[in-house]
Amino acid sequence: MKFSRNKLKRTDEDTKEMLPIIFSLAWPTMLEQLMQTAVQYMDTGMVGVLGTRATAAVGATSTVNWLIGSTISAISVGFLAYISQSMGAGKKQQAKKASAQAVITVLIVGILFTILTIGLSSKVPVWMQVDPSIQRLASSYFLILYSPMLFRTANIIFGTVLRAVGDTKTPMQVGVAFNVINIVLNYFLIYSTRTVSIGGKNVLIPGAGWGVQGAAAASAIAYTIGGIAITVKLWKHPDISPKGQSFKLDKAVLKPCLKVAVPNMFQRFATSLGYVAFASMINSLGETATAAHTIANTVESAFYIPGWGMQTAAATLAGNALGANDNKKLSGLARAIMPLEIGLMVVSGGLLFIFAPVLIRLFSSDDQIISLGSTVLRMVAVSEPFYGVPIVIEGMMQGVGKTVTPFVFNVVGMWGVRILGTFVCIHMLGMGLISAWGCMIGHNLLLFILFAGHYLSGKWNPMTSAHR
Repeated sequence: MKFSRNKLKRTDEDTKEMLPIIFSLAWPTMLEQLMQTAVQYMDTGMVGVLGTRATAAVGATSTVNWLIGSTISAISVGFLAYISQSMGAGKKQQAKKASAQAVITVLIVGILFTILTIGLSSKVPVWMQVDPSIQRLASSYFLILYSPMLFRTANIIFGTVLRAVGDTKTPMQVGVAFNVINIVLNYFLIYSTRTVSIGGKNVLIPGAGWGVQGAAAASAIAYTIGGIAITVKLWKHPDISPKGQSFKLDKAVLKPCLKVAVPNMFQRFATSLGYVAFASMINSLGETATAAHTIANTVESAFYIPGWGMQTAAATLAGNALGANDNKKLSGLARAIMPLEIGLMVVSGGLLFIFAPVLIRLFSSDDQIISLGSTVLRMVAVSEPFYGVPIVIEGMMQGVGKTVTPFVFNVVGMWGVRILGTFVCIHMLGMGLISAWGCMIGHNLLLFILFAGHYLSGKWNPMTSAHR
């Protein structure tokens, strides 16, 4: 009995030692995400001043952004697993080789997505069942926003490469600068020249008056600057700079990266395609439902920040532990991060439930939108703690290179619950936005059950005796 108590005490001490490390990796990502969300809030608010039509035009294709961004992020997960494990094993030169391969990947993927997005910009609003009256406006917004895809790809992949070596501050700094530029440009490009009272004095503020296109142009310029900045930072980084490495395709590096990335890419593509189908069905409900859904999604994104910050820390630390063949460290990470994540998401969900109407009013004065948006936000707020669990477990699995099981879980949840359920509710039963968000909550709860069960079984950990 004495041995058991001592062992339990050591376990608690190991868990406590992990907490500062987790926070040191998580907080820059949280701050970066918070800044991005704040800009998204401001974008929606600034465009919202132009009316429901403008809000709907911007939001109608937003899920395609998730599809593109998440597909590129999935590719970066392969590099995250490979580099974090290499650093954990003390193989710094191997990690630098992977950094050079990431540069080649950015060029190939960035150019490919530039061609695709520009070529399909006129068709996307039609596929998304956007109201014919705003299809041209939505198409123009999409074309401008996705023109700098090469730089957006650099932002995503190079940011992940830096996080893989434990540097979450550099991507945060670049992200903050990028978002400040976006806000400033929004102010000058969306609105026309106007007189503003500052400190009791009237000041003439020049403006382009481009409206929705101005919001897209501001983001496109900011993405370009951010992509250049993160590339420079990576090139000068002391631990992971690709300078001096070979820039020819290296199968020895790319094969293990792709082994992790491909299942994750299929997962994100399938789930993001589900988001597109989901949004398309909501767009068919009309401008009010589309605007309420867009605003509610924008508001909700801020309350997932603790989850995504912890996922970054979980992925990096899990990869390091596996690379070092340290099962004690890997198990300690799981024990430390899980209750922490649940606690943060309980607080997050509670705040979302309480302040839902106030937050919706930041973006719209339309009573119907405020009522509908507040209702769906309060519904989803209850499921926030449940959704936080699969986010962190998936992060640990990404770090140790296990991406096939999350692929299966996410595809089943998205298409078997959210999409099928929404289709039945909207197209067969004639129900509205509230039923669609109900299906989304069902999807989140299923993911909680599947991931929690997998975690408790120990199958996520490649160093357990049953899976050696």
